[in-house]
Amino acid sequence: MAARKPKKKQSIRNNEYYNTQICFDQLYQDSLQGKRFTQLMDIITSEENIMLAYRSIKKNKGSKTKGTNNSTIVQMGEKTPNELILYVRKRLQNFHPHAVRRVEIPKPDGRLRPLGIPTIEDRIIQQCIKQVLEPICEAKFYKHSYGFRPNRSAHHAIARAMFLANQSDFHFVVDVDIKGFFDNVNHGKLLKQLWALGIQDRQLLRVLSRMLKAPIAGTGIPEKGVPQGGILSPLLANVVLNELDWWISNQWETFQPHKQYRGPSERYRALRATGLKKVFIVRYADDFKLFCKTRSEAERIYIATQKWLMERLNLEISPEKSKIVNLKKRWSDFLGFKLKLRPKSGKWVVKSQMTEKAFLKCKDTIRTAIRRIGRNPSTPNVMQFNATVLGLHNYYKVATYVYTDFDRIAFDVRKSLLCRTKRYRSETGLKSQAFQQFYGDFHGKIFYVAKLALFPINGVKTKPPLCFSQDICDYTKAGRAKIHALQNAVNPRALRQLMENPLQRASTELNDNRISMFVAQHGKCAISKEPLALGNIIVHHITPKQAGGGDDYANLILVTPDVHQLIHATEEETIRKYLNKLESCKLNMVRLNKLRELAGNCKIANR
Repeated sequence: MAARKPKKKQSIRNNEYYNTQICFDQLYQDSLQGKRFTQLMDIITSEENIMLAYRSIKKNKGSKTKGTNNSTIVQMGEKTPNELILYVRKRLQNFHPHAVRRVEIPKPDGRLRPLGIPTIEDRIIQQCIKQVLEPICEAKFYKHSYGFRPNRSAHHAIARAMFLANQSDFHFVVDVDIKGFFDNVNHGKLLKQLWALGIQDRQLLRVLSRMLKAPIAGTGIPEKGVPQGGILSPLLANVVLNELDWWISNQWETFQPHKQYRGPSERYRALRATGLKKVFIVRYADDFKLFCKTRSEAERIYIATQKWLMERLNLEISPEKSKIVNLKKRWSDFLGFKLKLRPKSGKWVVKSQMTEKAFLKCKDTIRTAIRRIGRNPSTPNVMQFNATVLGLHNYYKVATYVYTDFDRIAFDVRKSLLCRTKRYRSETGLKSQAFQQFYGDFHGKIFYVAKLALFPINGVKTKPPLCFSQDICDYTKAGRAKIHALQNAVNPRALRQLMENPLQRASTELNDNRISMFVAQHGKCAISKEPLALGNIIVHHITPKQAGGGDDYANLILVTPDVHQLIHATEEETIRKYLNKLESCKLNMVRLNKLRELAGNCKIANR
């Protein structure tokens, strides 16, 4: 059997649908070369960028979360594409943000984390801006920051931390905790940092300034900070701390000594002669660690970093949470894991486990899923339990002692699991495809509820994290080639024509789904397999609109006009006419008759 091509990353597919990839690639290259950007609003308000923003927001799980005006993506999708484009352009001409809805969610330590939820209209505008700013910023960001960036993850940050401690003997770690980072970002400083990155479109900077000062319902206008919950906030947070990344990097890694050198070994000798502190930073959002080889270097960089954060960014650190750790003697917490060095075969290697907070949170999450099954032992609740277990395993599996942690959790919740499923358990049932894939070689006791196998809580195996490959990038051809194999199943010209010619009286939701469906059907009619192109393509509602069918993706199918006539034809003569016209095609009669029945028509006898 031929190997399957890797599936394209969704965000890159979206860029290709709307032909924005070339533009974003150029922004990235220009930023690498130090270009100043003074006309970004023209790109931000382009038809392609606005429609791409709608698609990106629609795919987001939070698109149905209401802001202060109670609107969701559903209301935005009911607008025609022209109405949506004109709306965004008009708002940006003299932008004044809507009030932000305040929501507080519990933190692991029992305190509350404030979130700011913009209205869906403002989220679309923020997405329009993010899409254009991201390639510019990505070209300038430091390579070892991993939070809220394309293709990077917490696992990459853990892998880098393990590499430094394992391979490079950086055993002293400076743990720095910034007090309320997101709530204390200085707006003026942030705008200056954007300007320094080359983002010098004054109209755009005015829009961003007003976004930062969007009134918070029940609180008022903020004087500082970026609201967690906004689409732009993670990118802006990275802009703020990017200056810290490069300052630390320039202490050793990227410092250019005055002495001439040839090759890496001579450069290293030249660096040693400078007396600089050997230090590396690993950062995930506002959570970062500094790795040093000696305690004296760690103490010096700790004081210097504390002073730099206050003087440059006006940010304080928390003395009780910030410390210097010798990994040979003590644990250091990072992103839900705790790291420590242990001797093995004459050298020191990292051992890792879940932190106590993460352990207790995981146990509580699994207990909640068990209680849900106990109240209602339905298939959806069993599937939700399995999804919970698999998700926790996928995140924590990079810990070397992950099995020990989950074995403890399984022991602690076993009594609850046995009691709450006692009346519903069976000895046999279905092991899903996912069970076979992830737990097929598990030899422990399997429980079945609702005829489905429960994923084993202690069925996890450790899998060492891989360091991030720095040549992966969304904004270069070579970088994208490493993310996915290029697929040419759809004619790019036909796709482009479809995007440039939306159905004027149809909703934005339908037009966007028309593009997705065109790609999913490989540019062919779902019934006759004839090639589709502008002028011979009909969007058919599987469940008719008059019967309650909507413009959602699952209710649409693309067919040729002749096939569409055949779906709705009621006269025998008309049916015979279109069957004759399609005589050369191999019609999918089963699917055709199903569509006819849903449209209220009788079946057609097989030809």
